[in-house]
Amino acid sequence: MQFSKRTNWNLEESELARAHRERLGAGLPVADLTASNPTRCGFVYPADLLEALTDPRALDYDPQPLGMIQARKAVCGYYLAHSVTVDPGQIVLTTSTSEAYSYLFRLLCDPGDEIVVLQPGYPLFDFLAGLDDVKLAAAPLVYDEGWQIEFEGLKRSLTGRTRAIVIVHPNNPTGHFTTPWEKQRLAELCRERGLALIVDEVFLDYGFDADEKPASFAGGLEGVPVFVVSGLSKVACLPQMKAAWIVATGPETPAAMSRLEVIADTFLSMNAPVQGALPKWLDASKGIQEQIRTRVTTNLALLDREMERAPGLSRLKVEGGWYAVLRIPALEPDDATVLKLLERGMWVHPGHFFGMGPSGWLVVSLLAPEAEFSTGVTTLVDYFLTHQVSNNSDGRL
Repeated sequence: MQFSKRTNWNLEESELARAHRERLGAGLPVADLTASNPTRCGFVYPADLLEALTDPRALDYDPQPLGMIQARKAVCGYYLAHSVTVDPGQIVLTTSTSEAYSYLFRLLCDPGDEIVVLQPGYPLFDFLAGLDDVKLAAAPLVYDEGWQIEFEGLKRSLTGRTRAIVIVHPNNPTGHFTTPWEKQRLAELCRERGLALIVDEVFLDYGFDADEKPASFAGGLEGVPVFVVSGLSKVACLPQMKAAWIVATGPETPAAMSRLEVIADTFLSMNAPVQGALPKWLDASKGIQEQIRTRVTTNLALLDREMERAPGLSRLKVEGGWYAVLRIPALEPDDATVLKLLERGMWVHPGHFFGMGPSGWLVVSLLAPEAEFSTGVTTLVDYFLTHQVSNNSDGRL
């Protein structure tokens, strides 16, 4: 039997994954600073949260390709809380943001067409693009007293086959919110090149500035087809419930929605109980979001205090999300550093996992329970102190 080339992945276990599995299998302690699953990080969910799944109306099979109207209206309410008015006719429900991306890649691209993604970024798009026969091109986020889009590099990544630019707002893992100035430049570039903009806003509710609520791209950009993706995985911290959505705005939205409806109707992947429960879960999301913002803020302050002990380490500016990017001395490949930290009981991401260079970067999750996070950060800082870190980072990349 011959398999497709699109699934010709390297399925061998990496050295890091094997070492982590073996340590856990040996029963040795691991302070996990890669944690991304909120359901396993000690947060308190409402006791009656699952009762919403018992609505007897879910027994009636009434397939709606775009999603049940009451669920789409609940998504409209979510955006109204962000000062954006969205119509249910602009929304299509999906089981995940991954599925939402796949729908959009199929909507916008023919085989061999290209999508531009910013890096650093979460390593998901390679698989999604490959499965939909789409090519990816990387464009740089750069750091100079804060992260920003490097527009000359973005322009160089565009070709005659580019169909869309993907923005994550705020970016994962850098925590960079797209600024009004960057939005304006993106809009100009998309109008000039006839491109769509796909914006992932799953972390939109997790900004660090309590006095400023980041604006959603669901409000649209003049003359630009914008497709916003988000979902319950982060908004309500319910990744296991598999509910997400696309919001379409801009020119040709009716035509785009008609085509998306056919794509969704082909799969009909959304299930009725989750759609029926979605309004209640969105209503309950504020409580869990507040717990996470408190946890993340507390852990970030703890990280900064501990890193003061090792002046050769630096934490880059972060505006939102659940992660922090660390600059470390580029004395060896980051994989080697991660393995040595694992031997000491601390698990962390090497920067290249997110598209950074092979050395000089670590990425820590701020989601772990405070005691576990404290243990992990102390282990990290002690390791670098032991290895006589020198202050060789000037903050410019």
